[in-house]
Amino acid sequence: MNDPQAYQTDAARWDAVAERDPAAADAFVYAVSKTGIYCRPGCPSRLPNRDNVSFFDAWQAAEAAGFRPCKRCRPRMPAASDAALQAVIEACRAIEQAERAPTLRELADAAGYSPTHFQRLFKERVGVSPKQYAMEMRARRVREGLRAGETVTDAVYGAGFGSAGTFYASPALGMKPAQYKTGGADMAIHYALAQGYLGWVLIAATDQGLCRIDLGDDPEALVARLRADFPRADLGEDGAGLADAEREVLALLEAPERGLSLPLDIQGTAFQRRVWAALQQIPAGSTVSYAELAARVGNPRGARAVAQACASNRLAVAVPCHRVVRGDGELGGYRWGLERKRALLEREEA
Repeated sequence: MNDPQAYQTDAARWDAVAERDPAAADAFVYAVSKTGIYCRPGCPSRLPNRDNVSFFDAWQAAEAAGFRPCKRCRPRMPAASDAALQAVIEACRAIEQAERAPTLRELADAAGYSPTHFQRLFKERVGVSPKQYAMEMRARRVREGLRAGETVTDAVYGAGFGSAGTFYASPALGMKPAQYKTGGADMAIHYALAQGYLGWVLIAATDQGLCRIDLGDDPEALVARLRADFPRADLGEDGAGLADAEREVLALLEAPERGLSLPLDIQGTAFQRRVWAALQQIPAGSTVSYAELAARVGNPRGARAVAQACASNRLAVAVPCHRVVRGDGELGGYRWGLERKRALLEREEA
């Protein structure tokens, strides 16, 4: 529950707004004179200029002053209980610590929900089902075993997969484990280069989908980066074969709100995939802080880990890490440069 004395001053309230503090969700509302709209703390909209913000103890007072309610955070409604989120966090921990993946019914019974309802709650907050999450956790153990020098067979069975076939059917690695271990050996990756308003764009794809959307000023440097990540892969430029993907990616960069219909070959750890899935839920024109994103993926103290997951993203705009900013509203970091991040946010806001 909120401490009623925690948000009595304008300074404390502004800090809560800047940090998108979920504990302040029902403590007060803030209004923005420039837009005529009032919001609850934690609203996903872009952080306003402090000079344009005023505070009210309740939404009724904001409306009496002539402000309209925000359609995103719906400040008239009570803030959603975090009981469901806590249940999902506990389920994630149970999956991560178990030798045998718990069944959906076991997870739901422990949380006090029906299996169908808990499956929906879990997927809404994590981005994947409990079964997919358990598969990714086991795939992470396989990665760790491969990096430690284990054979593929030992790593697969040691991670809890019942058979090698079960693991090979999993999309978690995005490639066969032997290929992952050897820098993409025997794997074909096709790429294309194009120019857009953000500079050069490299688009690369495996048989499973797009594995890279990279931005830069030098096309040769983009190809060199791809080769460095997959030094033993069979890389080939294929502008004709990727023509449709190139057009769709360039259209995405021009209008990020349209989304991307192409399949993605997302390669990362279970935690990174949780962060990337949460990023894909942030609507165009909105931003969140690193701290808020950490809370959304069930790791409230993990802002730094979330920032590292954002920095590991290799699919520019398709996984919109540019929508994460610092708690004070400053842009923070961006692997493709702050000018590109600023340009993307300004275009989405417009």
